[in-house]
Amino acid sequence: MTGIVLAAGLGKRMKSNLPKVSHLILDRPMVNWVVRSLKEAGVQRIVVVTGYRAELVEEVLDRDVLTVRQLEQLGTGHAVMMAKEFLDDEDIIVIAGDEPLIKASTLKEMIGKRRDKGLDVLFLTMVPPDPSGYGRIVKKDGRVLIVEDKDTNEEERKIREVNTGIYSFSGSFIREAIEKLQNNNSQHEYYLTDTVGMASRADTMIIDDPEEVLGINNRQQLCQVSKIAQKRINNALMDCGVTIVDPDTTYIGPEVKIGIDTVIEPMTFIYGSVTIGASCVIGPMSRVFDSTIEDDVQIIRSEVSQAHVKTGARVGPFSRLRPGAVVMEEAHVGNYVELKKSTLGRRSKAQHLTYLGDTTVGEDANIGAGTITCNYDGKNKYKTVIGDKAFIGSNSSLVAPVEIGEAAVTAAGSAITEDVPPFSLAIGRARQINKEDKYRKNREDND
Repeated sequence: MTGIVLAAGLGKRMKSNLPKVSHLILDRPMVNWVVRSLKEAGVQRIVVVTGYRAELVEEVLDRDVLTVRQLEQLGTGHAVMMAKEFLDDEDIIVIAGDEPLIKASTLKEMIGKRRDKGLDVLFLTMVPPDPSGYGRIVKKDGRVLIVEDKDTNEEERKIREVNTGIYSFSGSFIREAIEKLQNNNSQHEYYLTDTVGMASRADTMIIDDPEEVLGINNRQQLCQVSKIAQKRINNALMDCGVTIVDPDTTYIGPEVKIGIDTVIEPMTFIYGSVTIGASCVIGPMSRVFDSTIEDDVQIIRSEVSQAHVKTGARVGPFSRLRPGAVVMEEAHVGNYVELKKSTLGRRSKAQHLTYLGDTTVGEDANIGAGTITCNYDGKNKYKTVIGDKAFIGSNSSLVAPVEIGEAAVTAAGSAITEDVPPFSLAIGRARQINKEDKYRKNREDND
């Protein structure tokens, strides 16, 4: 099977410098929702027809998606002409790139019905309350026609069954029909809808849920479709045993997997390739991107990006886990703590006001408030190693590369520039000197 996705348009009503189909719905570009549905329906080869700022559309597509360019936008039929070298399949699905809510099950049903009935084309229709603006379905003398809204006469405008722009073609039919298209219409465009009138065996399939075929032409419709996608995902997760305290303020991407008995608190965003285990608490006011969260983890008012948080760990509030951060089992990352390319060992704690960059922390270590690993000298990054059961005093600066041995202690306020042996105390601060009465005269003068 081959799917042709029409994604060449500018989308003037979006009032945007971006191609319409590259706008995001949750965390996924609009066109990729269509591509994903085609893949889930079993379509093996997908071709996206790009046009306006084609490079921006092409860069968001999966690597296995093929593209062709429609340099002049001369209608939907012309767009399919651009992909004629890919019409060598016997099953061809054509769909617009701005119908992101279409379900794979609907596409499968279309393909199956066309095959079973031996049709040249079967296309998806709906019966909206107001059919204005849509192509009408004209059935007469055993034939089916689609008449574009701007080309309808008074009688045809009364028809309520309308075209949705999603077609299942026989490859042998569409290969011939696409070559016969003409542009003798009010817009001087090549309409894909005209191929239906060429078919001796055409039929429609009226969709049960019109939300599936909602198109997007402006920002209001983008918002409407995004809310529907959000609701679908949240409801599916709740059906599988996830508690979402306030679905209206919780935003979860379509690739996210969440285990049973996990609670997602309000104002939480979970996007990208994320796996969250069972019995976790995520949020409120947290963001998780492209990360793995194991069972029984708490992430409270924090940001986690490309990180791995293991079973029983606690993160937050106001923590930031940057790419490469690993929080091991039962470790604690506290308020205003940032980890980057660092591992915090089992049961270790970094509870307050700490930055750990390019650092490996062993088990049962304690990182005091205000600790900083100085990993960058302006040119190169260096690593810090902190051993099991080490105790890093508050307000320590560990100047990498440096290693703190097992069970070693650094005194509060120290700048550590050399390795510390195991079970040792390191003090790296200047001796305090008191100059008595040095500022008495200044204070008296100020008073």
